[in-house]
Amino acid sequence: MKQVSKSLRVWFKIHFIVDFLIAIPLIFFTKWTLGLFGFPLENLVFARLIGAALIGIGGTSYFCKKKEHFEIMLILKIFWSLAAILALIWGIVETGMFSLWLFLILFVIFSAVWQYYWFKK
Repeated sequence: MKQVSKSLRVWFKIHFIVDFLIAIPLIFFTKWTLGLFGFPLENLVFARLIGAALIGIGGTSYFCKKKEHFEIMLILKIFWSLAAILALIWGIVETGMFSLWLFLILFVIFSAVWQYYWFKK
């Protein structure tokens, strides 16, 4: 990566916003958020941990300034998105929940973006 493109900076900001829009309700309105997507309300701690992970990844994305920061975060985002895609596919196979498809589509889009910028470098 010669220098960080303006478009990648924009994608990092979009990712920050999306992560926070999902994370805040997961942490502070856990039952409501899980109910909205039809998820069971049995273990609220794990849902809050997912919210915390999203804040960590999204928040770090916002503060990337140097080329090296973007490169490291791209690797993290690629691993995170691919692992999430596998987990969501597994969840769809096991449960058939429609709402998992929404999250799968979101992760596939972000994963494609991150891989595009990684291989473009």
